[in-house]
Amino acid sequence: MPTDIAHLTLAQMEAMREGARVAVRTCMGIAPADRVFILTDQISHGIGRLLAEEASDAGGEVLLHDLEQYIERPVTALPEGLRSELLRFRPTVTFYAASSQPGEVTFRTGLRVFLLNDLKVRHAHMPGITSQVMQEGMRTDYRVVSQVTTAVYDIARLAEKIHVTTPDGTDLTATFDPALRWAPCTGIYHRQSQWGNLPEGETYGSPATVDGTLVAHLVGDYFSAKYGVLKQPVTFEIQGSKVADVRSTNPALVAELVSYLDSAENARRVGEFAIGTNVGLKKLTGNLLQDEKIPGVHVAFGNPYPAETGANWSSSLHLDVLPLRCTIEVDGETIMSDGRFDYELLGVAIPRG
Repeated sequence: MPTDIAHLTLAQMEAMREGARVAVRTCMGIAPADRVFILTDQISHGIGRLLAEEASDAGGEVLLHDLEQYIERPVTALPEGLRSELLRFRPTVTFYAASSQPGEVTFRTGLRVFLLNDLKVRHAHMPGITSQVMQEGMRTDYRVVSQVTTAVYDIARLAEKIHVTTPDGTDLTATFDPALRWAPCTGIYHRQSQWGNLPEGETYGSPATVDGTLVAHLVGDYFSAKYGVLKQPVTFEIQGSKVADVRSTNPALVAELVSYLDSAENARRVGEFAIGTNVGLKKLTGNLLQDEKIPGVHVAFGNPYPAETGANWSSSLHLDVLPLRCTIEVDGETIMSDGRFDYELLGVAIPRG
């Protein structure tokens, strides 16, 4: 979906600018000492320009480029021209704010690893960003998101077993190895080599085992842009931590999903188990970048983010799937009922709204 911002009203433009300001100042903490590299694309250039203007207003030295300046889409590996430009500029903060296209997961993963390991940047990852997401998910109070995320992380990182159910049939059990790590994604990234998706709000780990049924209303990677919120959910049967069956009333979607899951090593394996913690979000938009942060659970098949979780395997693909109205039990204790956290149990003030 094009994110050309020329058609927006003045009120919508101001809301977008406020979202950009939150991203730049609250989330990334940009200051006059920072060098900020913003990589966008022709579809999302208006959003990239707003981020650049806000970063400049915060005092940063800013460089803005479209991905198409370096290579044709889809991009499968880090272009040498982009690598060279990044090495010359030596940014301290980077934004990837561009549309998602099929086959680009490997490129985005390689870019992120290069930015964090070689350049030690603070990185804001925004694949599939839209004007709607800038007006909604990026205008959340990230002080509250940080509080809730930290509280959930403190519970989840000690979990042995998490059980998830939903009214429409999800019944999933995951177990966890204490040798593997959970990562808290608070949305506040002020230290070098920190990164997160924006909008933010989740904590995730790589499970030891997953078994059961997951009924998804949104599917990630390029599927969310293509299909949006699913009118009829898709059901994944998971046995021994791998997708054993995919069912839906849409046979074309099933065929496309099965082809995707069979196209790379470990793509059927559950790599990520995450709990969304952005309490400012209330409903699905069809954009995974924002929707996976809604309070609840999402699971991803494929890449387990080994650098963050300590998993000893990987995959070139990463496909998030999102159920709705989750009830979450952590080692027998219910931390969420029908999509709403037990804030008293978490020990945080109840957010308004």
